[in-house]
Amino acid sequence: MDLTDFYQSNIFHYAVMPLLIFLCRVCDVTLGTLRNLFLAKGIKNVVPFIGFLEVLIWTIAVSQVLKHLDNLLSYTAFALGYATGIYVGIKMDERLGLGLQLFRIVIVKHTQALLDALKQINIGYTLVDGAGSQGPVKLIYLVIKRTHHNQVCNLIHTHNPDAFYTVEDVKDANKGVFPPIGSNQTLYYLRRLFPLFKH
Repeated sequence: MDLTDFYQSNIFHYAVMPLLIFLCRVCDVTLGTLRNLFLAKGIKNVVPFIGFLEVLIWTIAVSQVLKHLDNLLSYTAFALGYATGIYVGIKMDERLGLGLQLFRIVIVKHTQALLDALKQINIGYTLVDGAGSQGPVKLIYLVIKRTHHNQVCNLIHTHNPDAFYTVEDVKDANKGVFPPIGSNQTLYYLRRLFPLFKH
């Protein structure tokens, strides 16, 4: 069977083409999700390039759906690709950990162990005396890179499992004490996305 026969076969029409549409849609929606996240976090330099790829891939996917209007699987693949692309984009954002977060930690007693642990991994903090409904408390404020979210949560649960804390995203911050991520930020984020880059 040559390529022309393959393109006209039922296998291509009902299996290969829907799969290609699905993959294209996953790619373009993933790029669109990342583009919006980058914009929200003020990372603008890469956005036009992502937008170009996103629209190019979307055009390919839509053109193939329009060429195969008689194939219900094409519509299904298009919709499934959209849903999967959103999920993949969110997971990629979680792995990249772009942006900053503000932790507000309220501790009643035994704060020093947590403070020492934060200092050991070079995370800056501000300690404030406060008053709660049941007596005096310590308030710890720290702004971290999202890549260190789980690490900080683990320290809190280890040293002060009863502590109350809240977390929110921070759009911008000036100065601060953060753990180093290395001189090559691109390689650092590639390693977070794809563990194979670690070797």
